[in-house]
Amino acid sequence: MTSSKAQIVQPTADFWEDACKHLAKRDRVMKKLIPRVGDGRLESRGDAFTTLARSIVGQQISVKAAQAVWDRFVALTAGPSHRLAPAAVLALGAPQIRTAGLSARKVEYLCDLAQHFDSGTVHVAEWQQMDDEAIIEELVAIRGIGRWTAEMFLIFHLLRPNVLPLDDVGLIKGISVNYFSGEPVSRAEAREVGDAWAPYRSVATWYIWRSLDPMPVSY
Repeated sequence: MTSSKAQIVQPTADFWEDACKHLAKRDRVMKKLIPRVGDGRLESRGDAFTTLARSIVGQQISVKAAQAVWDRFVALTAGPSHRLAPAAVLALGAPQIRTAGLSARKVEYLCDLAQHFDSGTVHVAEWQQMDDEAIIEELVAIRGIGRWTAEMFLIFHLLRPNVLPLDDVGLIKGISVNYFSGEPVSRAEAREVGDAWAPYRSVATWYIWRSLDPMPVSY
């Protein structure tokens, strides 16, 4: 399966206005936070393969370093102005990919990701009809992709409205600051706060992130 088949998502979250009205009505913190943050909403960028490949490249390194490595990696395949294709990655081979500045482990992860997409092991064309947990199950079977990465993919690429990424440090910190006056928050307490945001937990999470950093979050 090539990345050209992955362009099946909406470019923006068309549920955003309804979500904001719902959250402002149901949650006292969101009622204050949403107008304070102002305009902005989730937007999907790139295709599925590129989004996941970027997440692997960026693991455990700075944003600036990740961008430099990514640019070199893409230049090895189709060039910076072209879409990254799984088959092109597989055609390179590990030694050539490593010249972009990637560790041996990340090269293994990228090749495994490319193999999953090229062989059709991940059902990209069916993702819009699959529930969140089914997609997460497919993604975490790929080396180098854990639940957090899969959840970020659901939020930022597939624009799923009701994801609560409890492994996200920023979400936990934001809940602590906005709901518990900065006191430590347990996973159970964070889940309880998040459950009140349903069915728009992704949107509330985005506003929690913005409360900590005014720059829009994107992956």
